[in-house]
Amino acid sequence: MRVWRIPHQQGKVRRVIRDPRDDAELLTLVRRYVTPERRYLKLGGGLLRIPSPASDRFMRDLREDAGRITPSEIAKLLEGSWRERRTAAWLVAVSRRTEFREDLGRLLLASEVCCAGLAYGVTLASFGTARDADLLAAYLDRYLRRPDLAYDQNVVMGALQFIELNLGGGRADRFREPGGLWWQWLRDAPHLRIDSDPAPCNVSLIRRLCAFVDECAEAR
Repeated sequence: MRVWRIPHQQGKVRRVIRDPRDDAELLTLVRRYVTPERRYLKLGGGLLRIPSPASDRFMRDLREDAGRITPSEIAKLLEGSWRERRTAAWLVAVSRRTEFREDLGRLLLASEVCCAGLAYGVTLASFGTARDADLLAAYLDRYLRRPDLAYDQNVVMGALQFIELNLGGGRADRFREPGGLWWQWLRDAPHLRIDSDPAPCNVSLIRRLCAFVDECAEAR
């Protein structure tokens, strides 16, 4: 079976990402949940721009699949690459399967693949507990110290602030205090060329995506 190997990190076992082309079970799940109507590409900010009635159909199909998929199938998708993991995270959010919270937190922190961090952040934000905030803060503790990495720092900060609008707790405050890690990252990241704090826009994006999750979940 072909796998993509993840570079070794000190103190951690080398992990792999499964290729659906060489895993018949995973390929079946990809065809059932990930690729129909290119779902995996729409799960993000793009779903906010889908016009009606296509948006209603998209939400209905996502809701139905969230109710249909089994825990073992979700776990299998989370072994795949970014398309599979992104889709799995959204199905977890809509089905309110909080038992996958720690798994998503670990995947977010590991950042093994691109294009999945927003899905993890939205799912944790939609759960909205203190533990979810802790998982997001752990990511920021690690990756705000890496201005050379253009990962998911922006959307994770938005997700953390979104949770704290309801919970409080001050987890985001320590990053955003004068001279804190958030401002250092914004200043030193070579890929950023901005004149203002992007956090309010990121909070707004997370809020709108969580509203979509809520609407989808409540209809179930």
